[in-house]
Amino acid sequence: MPLDRLSQIYPPNYYSFTASEGESLALRIKKLLDDRSFKSLTKRLAGDTLSALDVGGGNGWILNGLKVADPRIKHTAVVDIDPGAEASARASGHEYYLTTIEGLETDRQFDLILMLNLLEHVPNPVAVLKKAWRLLKPGGLIWIKTPNFDSLDARIFKNRSWGGLHTPRHFVLFTKQSLMRHCEANGFKILGCNYTQGAPFWTVSAINELRLLGLAEVSAHRPSLENPLTPFFHLAFAAFDFIRMPFSKTSQVNIYLTLPIVD
Repeated sequence: MPLDRLSQIYPPNYYSFTASEGESLALRIKKLLDDRSFKSLTKRLAGDTLSALDVGGGNGWILNGLKVADPRIKHTAVVDIDPGAEASARASGHEYYLTTIEGLETDRQFDLILMLNLLEHVPNPVAVLKKAWRLLKPGGLIWIKTPNFDSLDARIFKNRSWGGLHTPRHFVLFTKQSLMRHCEANGFKILGCNYTQGAPFWTVSAINELRLLGLAEVSAHRPSLENPLTPFFHLAFAAFDFIRMPFSKTSQVNIYLTLPIVD
């Protein structure tokens, strides 16, 4: 794990550092799906005033959508290692912790913690789960999304360039079963766990195949996600995954966790 080279493997043009709420068709569809997910999630939470923490949340654009979906979300915070995102996050009203979640020092606890495509990036997922356990209010919720190493595309591209490997940034990968096992072993109650679409992984894998054929350029200055085919691949592979999701293991897993309230 190249832990001493984080500034190199996460350069300024890394996609999550430059993420925005753009107006492409793929992003508009994603926003609609996110909004539905947020509403479904926060309706489980009681209270007139709620707080949310996004781990690896960049400039807070996901939290922006969360606050729109549920106006009860009053206090929001981001934990991220990107110094360039801090000003934008604070301008949107989010507290910003420029650190890793393992290094976060705060007495505050949160009603909702988001760890979307985060757990695979850390060297010790168990340490992150333990820290999240301390940051979550009893009765609160955690939403984790992470790659599924036991998916069709993982099997097809595992010896080539599966997007879910995201080399060299994904350090630890799970299956649905191993993710559930780790969460339960660290004191969480699982409210639900399901497969979800993994269009970005399919897209990166497909563009790499085009690269091998000499039909696409992929470099540090032109990442595969900047290829003009990316939005079309995203839509096509998302549709493919949604069609087969009821009977197949797709390449991402959602898990929803809580801490039971003890009287």
